[in-house]
Amino acid sequence: MSILIDFGRDTEFSFERGLRGYVAAVARAVGVGLESCTLDAGTPAAAYIALDWRLTRFPGHDLALVWDEVHGWAAAIEDTAGATALAYLGGEVLPEPRAVVRFLAAVRADDPDAGSLEAPVLRAPGDHEELLTVLAPAPV
Repeated sequence: MSILIDFGRDTEFSFERGLRGYVAAVARAVGVGLESCTLDAGTPAAAYIALDWRLTRFPGHDLALVWDEVHGWAAAIEDTAGATALAYLGGEVLPEPRAVVRFLAAVRADDPDAGSLEAPVLRAPGDHEELLTVLAPAPV
């Protein structure tokens, strides 16, 4: 006799794994490795990608990409207080990595149309099950 018990999937484990894969794909697309990334799969979920670039208008500050599940991606500069957002990509909370690359290129080129200065509200924090439908499982 065989008994099959479906315990369901562990949403938070699956979400963290999917988010790690997504952030790794964005990191690769912008030319850095996973070692340049930090991830917080709590609520609100957030990620940080350190970049090896500086903007000419902020020569003393490193550039980074920051993400959270409410506002999506933003280009930010690092200072002693942490990361300060310069522009938000907007649109989707989990856009294709190519869209993040285009956004970053526009920010680096000082394009005045590179994103928005105001943080968009793309979704409410939590309900990681909803984000799982967008995140493709990726081996990390």
